[in-house]
Amino acid sequence: MESTQENKKVVAGILAILLGALGIHKFYLGYSKEGIIQLILGLLCGIGGIIGIIEGILYLTKSDEEFYQTYQVGKKGWF
Repeated sequence: MESTQENKKVVAGILAILLGALGIHKFYLGYSKEGIIQLILGLLCGIGGIIGIIEGILYLTKSDEEFYQTYQVGKKGWF
């Protein structure tokens, strides 16, 4: 179970940094509504990309357990 948590954190972090404007990391974590909002923000004004970079850094700097509890169990959609 530990490696699954870590893999989801790393993949979500990388997706957020590289494709943050498209909200791909949101969809990957199961946040469809937030993903659509971020996609619209990314396409209309570019702020979705900035949000993605910030979230990617936050994801990757959290411990595996903290990431799992916050984003997978707690379903925290933003930051």
